Amino acid sequence: MKKIKMSVLGIGPVYVLSCLIVTVLSIYISEKGSLNSGEISKLRLIMVFFGILSILLGVTLWLQAVFSQKMVKAIKDNILLTKGVYAVVRNPIYSAFFFVFTGMLFIEANLWLLILPIVFWLYMTILLKLTEEKCLKVFLVKSILYLYE
Repeated sequence: MKKIKMSVLGIGPVYVLSCLIVTVLSIYISEKGSLNSGEISKLRLIMVFFGILSILLGVTLWLQAVFSQKMVKAIKDNILLTKGVYAVVRNPIYSAFFFVFTGMLFIEANLWLLILPIVFWLYMTILLKLTEEKCLKVFLVKSILYLYE
C-alpha cells in the first residue's frame, strides 16, 4: 500500500477567498450608504477597538499556526499537530482569517455587517465537516492499515 499524504492547503483557499470577497463587498456596500440603517455611530470607537483587537488576534493566531508550529513541514512529514495553538483551536488558520474578517467588519460599525461573522462561522463549520473531517477519517484509517502491513 502506498503511503498516504495529507494536503497542505486543504479547503482553506475556498473558505478564505469566499469570505474575503463577501467581507470586502459588504464593506463597500456599507461605505456607499446602502446599509445606513445599521450604523452605530455612538459606539464607533468601541467597535473600532474590538475590530483592531480581533485583527491582531487573527494575525497572531496565524503566525503561531504557520511559523511557530512549522505547519507546512508537519504536513509534508505526515505529522498531526496537537501542541501549541493546535491544542487549543482545531483549525487555527481558518480561525485566524475568521478573526481578521470579523475585525474588518467591526471597524465598519454597522449592525447589518455583524451578521456575517455568524454566517462565516456556519460556513466554516459546514465546509470542514463536509471536506476535511471526512478526509482526516479516511487518512486515519489508511494510516492504521499502512502500519499493519
